[in-house]
Amino acid sequence: MREPWRVKFFSPRLEQEVLALPTGLLARFLRYCERIEAHGPDLGMPHTRAMGKGLFELRLKAAEGIARVFYCTQPGNRIVVLHRFVKKSQRTPLREIETARQRMRQLGND
Repeated sequence: MREPWRVKFFSPRLEQEVLALPTGLLARFLRYCERIEAHGPDLGMPHTRAMGKGLFELRLKAAEGIARVFYCTQPGNRIVVLHRFVKKSQRTPLREIETARQRMRQLGND
């Protein structure tokens, strides 16, 4: 039997930021995390999107709006949540993607 996936956070501060999402977005995040732990990091569109070079985007949508949570994988079937933000425009701002990539580099995922 293969080892299950485990979702971890980049930092305790980020964990608090994610848990502070509006109720509907948080519920989606938690539901998707359960699915990721059961099936792996790539649930496919419209739930997740591969952003390239090992970065994934969890796509959350609820009555309160739209949010994105970036994550990557690590050895030992670990998934690390890197960054989250609430979308205000159609496109994902590059600075948000860069923040996630920078945290990925800090983990040693180049």
